[in-house]
Amino acid sequence: MASHPPRSSPATPANAGADWLALDAQLCFALYASSLAMTKLYKPLLAPLGLTYPQYLVMLVLWEADGQPVGAIGERLALDSGTLTPLLKRLEAQGLVQRLRDAGDERRVLIQLTPTGRALRERARAVPRQVLCATDCALDEVAALTHRLHALRAQLSRASA
Repeated sequence: MASHPPRSSPATPANAGADWLALDAQLCFALYASSLAMTKLYKPLLAPLGLTYPQYLVMLVLWEADGQPVGAIGERLALDSGTLTPLLKRLEAQGLVQRLRDAGDERRVLIQLTPTGRALRERARAVPRQVLCATDCALDEVAALTHRLHALRAQLSRASA
């Protein structure tokens, strides 16, 4: 694991006297607490769609590209099969997706939207707008933050590999 010096050192005057072990100084806690708040925000927005937040993420992946292998969905969402399989079974029980064997490779299971699952996309269109309003940020601010968080995730993944 390569270690890079921080862009600014805790010894700089702006950071002098900062308690780096204070909870509010922790990036991990800011991300964790924000994730909890975001999930809490989504709950009432997704309830009319009959989806939980993790199910919504699966549906987003399938609305982008239908008929994906289970493994590809898991990779995209950073979910292992033990977490993903029950989610997919619940979505299938709701009539939103169907699991099919890949004709080219019987070992692979493809997840395909049903007509009901495809139609749900229209009803879900309002969710991102509602989330944007709740952030009280401009669209370009949210886009920049999202881009920065993707870059942070990629960097953390490289650092922990």
